[in-house]
Amino acid sequence: MGIGGFFGYGIILQAIAIVHFIRRRPDGYWLWIIILGGGLGAIVYICFEVIPEAGMLAQGFQVFPRRSRIRRLQAVVIDNPSAGNYEELADLYLEDGRYAQARECYSRSISSRTDSPDPFYRRALCELKLGDYPAAVGDLQFVVEKDEKYDYGRAAGLLAHALAKTGQSEAAAKLFECVVQTSTFSETLVNYAEFLKSQGRDAEARDWAQRVLAKKRTLPGFLKRRERPWFRRAAALAK
Repeated sequence: MGIGGFFGYGIILQAIAIVHFIRRRPDGYWLWIIILGGGLGAIVYICFEVIPEAGMLAQGFQVFPRRSRIRRLQAVVIDNPSAGNYEELADLYLEDGRYAQARECYSRSISSRTDSPDPFYRRALCELKLGDYPAAVGDLQFVVEKDEKYDYGRAAGLLAHALAKTGQSEAAAKLFECVVQTSTFSETLVNYAEFLKSQGRDAEARDWAQRVLAKKRTLPGFLKRRERPWFRRAAALAK
């Protein structure tokens, strides 16, 4: 390939890299590498940022098989409305982002099996997505009473977040202070920082936000990409 050919392809690679950068918002220095490095800089960016995401993007191709399974289970629950079938259908709805339908199916599952915390926890995840924080508080309280470390402590962190959203600031503060002593979830730490800010404790909020941002230095690349939404929220708080 001649120099002119490589230059032409380089422009295309730069365009691809810049579009990906705008959509994914990785570390800012990558933009300079793409612009100043030309085609070579774009190739470096693609190797370090785009290709590693291929495995994550491949999960998107599971959408159609999942929806096929949803249709099959929709027919199954008509003939056999067992708790297990409803819970399996709810799990698929949750994965598909259909939170209202998932919540309804979890409720049907719970009606005949109330001893396991799992459907309550997953229903609470739907309720949080739907903004129904009072309902989420009830479900998460049930889960945490069963197992205060459920889902590696994430359930307790979400309960503190839901309590804060329902105006129960004192209970939220007490639970958050307990959870953040051991939690490493960026979600929990950012929620705590946002709660502190809502209480006028800006310096403490910035401190917890900085703790989340400090994790970027040691996380492997694929985890950095997964944590980006929390890093952005933490960065906004740190300012």
